[in-house]
Amino acid sequence: MFNKRIRIKDLLASDKANYEATVMGWVRTFRNNQFIALNDGSTNNNVQIVATLGQFDEALLKRLTTGACIKATGEVIPSLGKGQKVELKATTIEILGDSDAETFPMQPKKHSLEFLRENAHLRFRTNTFGSVFRVRHALAFAIHKFFNDKGFLYLHTPIITASDAEGAGEMFKVTALPLDGTAAKNEDGSVNYTADFFGRSTNLTVSGQLEGELAATAFSDIYTFGPTFRAENSNTTRHLAEFWMIEPEVAFNDLEDNMNLAEAFIKYVIKYAMDNNKEDLEFLAQRLEEEEKQKPQIERSEMGLLEKLNFVVDNDFERLTYTEAIEILKESNHNKKKKFQYLIEGWGTDLQSEHERYLVEKHFKKPVILTDYPKEIKSFYMRQNDDGKTVAAMDILAPGIGEIVGGSQREERMDKLTQRMEEMHIPAEELWWYLETRKFGTCPHAGFGLGFERLVQFVTGMGNIRDVIPFPRYPKSAEF
Repeated sequence: MFNKRIRIKDLLASDKANYEATVMGWVRTFRNNQFIALNDGSTNNNVQIVATLGQFDEALLKRLTTGACIKATGEVIPSLGKGQKVELKATTIEILGDSDAETFPMQPKKHSLEFLRENAHLRFRTNTFGSVFRVRHALAFAIHKFFNDKGFLYLHTPIITASDAEGAGEMFKVTALPLDGTAAKNEDGSVNYTADFFGRSTNLTVSGQLEGELAATAFSDIYTFGPTFRAENSNTTRHLAEFWMIEPEVAFNDLEDNMNLAEAFIKYVIKYAMDNNKEDLEFLAQRLEEEEKQKPQIERSEMGLLEKLNFVVDNDFERLTYTEAIEILKESNHNKKKKFQYLIEGWGTDLQSEHERYLVEKHFKKPVILTDYPKEIKSFYMRQNDDGKTVAAMDILAPGIGEIVGGSQREERMDKLTQRMEEMHIPAEELWWYLETRKFGTCPHAGFGLGFERLVQFVTGMGNIRDVIPFPRYPKSAEF
């Protein structure tokens, strides 16, 4: 059998020696014509392959270039070199795939993140992205484990929808109609979508929440974890056009239950990554420390990566209302000395990332859950509070990143929901199926959404969200 290989991570983790093993991977470096540093992606650590001088054909040795893929079989022996317990003394080396040394972009030197983004098809082979995507995997697994262990049902919500769950209107259209202007038109000149594939206008989903709510009225506890899309022309370090969302919806939960679930969830998945990806997080913490040294003192984080993660896991999140937060921000020296780009004038202001980070990093110095926002700045489906001014919404704010979770108790009362939809000009006929759940056995329920890439960014310490998804989609970029 061809593939009787041992993963490099497993080989290096064992103290066992003096046995035959086969490893396969990609050459990182080849020095002194006898020492090959080999990596297979299971860990950032390379195994040293010793090609004894005079034992291998010169033509083969010339093909051992950075990036080449090889299979090596030999004896695992104790290593005399520093930083490794064992190495493999090769008896056979087979080239599985050559790599042109002149043109291979990932040479063993420091590359900028911009350069690596341009070479996203090869950036997985660097230590930074090896660590990032192993952590991403661990977080994804932990998310499923958390909800599965709590008895939740995993629901696949549609990618193509006819509704705009957020009412923001920044959607990618889905059509099979010709784009050359020959599509059938209505009398007013608009496109006649009745001739389209679905017989109506459709778009890529911005959220699985509304469909999730339908399932929660049958299964009680559900969650979605899937791709979502926003056609928002945002060229920032925090926005993507295609990203993944985790959205639980729970029947019989109120706002407090929702906060408790979200806090437990965040702590669980971060702890899982810390327990299972210690090596990768230590590497990323070191990387971030080096990066921070390049910044002016005032811009540096007060905490290292591991310290920040422990801080989130070990502390109860601070809970306060939007109204209390506005008062704190308004009276802050930061606001009085006009250090905010967007000054806080008073109640009703939509909080920006700088305000959220001030509350978390400067004022409370711990993660914060804000509740009870003005209804004017929140979505139509959020439950209206008795004061007539606010809704039972909650956002979780994290250090370094701002909002990481947004959620609410949902409006289960038909009259209140339809009234709010009218006020916000959301056509009830398009959401008839959503409204029907309020007619047939409605119940209090709540849920939240967590942008997966924001979570990965937070846990890995990466400064740009484009560096925590394999192939980022943003304005003018869909290369890979």
